Amino acid sequence: MCKRKVKVGSLILGGEKIYIQSMLNVPADDINGNIEQAKRLEKAGCEIIRAAVPQVKNAKLIYELKNAVNIPVVADIHFDYKIALECAAAGADKIRINPGNIGSRDKVKAVADACRVRNIPIRIGVNSGSVQRELLQKYGGPTANALAQSAAIHAEILRELDFDDIVLSVKSSDVKLMAESYRIISKMYDYPLHLGVTEAGTKRMGIIKSAVGIGSLLLDGIGDTIRVSLTDDPVEEVYAAKDILKAVGIGSGVTVVSCPTCGRTSIDLISLAKEVEEKTKDITQNIKIAVMGCAVNGPGEAREADVGIAGGKGEGIIFRKGEIVRKVPENKLLDELMKEIDEIIKDKG
Repeated sequence: MCKRKVKVGSLILGGEKIYIQSMLNVPADDINGNIEQAKRLEKAGCEIIRAAVPQVKNAKLIYELKNAVNIPVVADIHFDYKIALECAAAGADKIRINPGNIGSRDKVKAVADACRVRNIPIRIGVNSGSVQRELLQKYGGPTANALAQSAAIHAEILRELDFDDIVLSVKSSDVKLMAESYRIISKMYDYPLHLGVTEAGTKRMGIIKSAVGIGSLLLDGIGDTIRVSLTDDPVEEVYAAKDILKAVGIGSGVTVVSCPTCGRTSIDLISLAKEVEEKTKDITQNIKIAVMGCAVNGPGEAREADVGIAGGKGEGIIFRKGEIVRKVPENKLLDELMKEIDEIIKDKG
């Protein structure tokens, strides 16, 4: 199915590019705190920022964020349609609502009309906790079909109101249910899809669940924006999202491959691999780096890497594309690797 294109700020959803999104977690009244966090997210590689707007007075946060960062700002609205109207007027690049909790058809129409005249898309955000009671009864709970049908009902409301600039999401904290829901809705509509496992948990399990759910859908060509929901600093969501994109062959930046260690390993490879990952996490060029435990297998197993290191007893080697460049003392391995990476970055321009 050919995807419908939806413009969010300067970005076009529905093309080949998958955009990384995160959400601010600073109280809406703290304008300066939100701005500081938004700038950190932008620097980390976040491409769309979402902010919860709990009250009408908080709509000014959207205006302030728009003036502080250079990426689209999404207003997340629940229950009060007047908040959505104020956020639209404040310059939001997208409005996220659940039409089912906005209120009467007239109120939904007011939001649709306000967004239409300003060319602001609406994301219909459905999750397993917001499915209508009649659908829960029909399907016996928040099943994948129930989530998809809930999103469809809300989409049809907007379409009947002559509003078609729509993004859809059908999230669940259950990975299998989430994936099934998105597969169903992707066959029903050609609207761009925002992917996420909601309430995924703390950093460790949240990343695992998100990688499985989001990654499996991306591998099948489903999804246009992603958010890795973590009970953690939102910047960690951005790094995790970048890693997921790289893992499925979509994202750009550094990919670190490292061996799991074995009895032949005679250096502290675990610490070394972590240091390499940390020092290279903000590099935007496509570079594959190998951190291997021994010189016997290292260059051969990692010959596809642009650059790599392999440890030995008291020393190690630097190699490029499987060819050994030089031997260096063990305590110089990291520094020498970074020098090679700097050269590669210069060559790539």
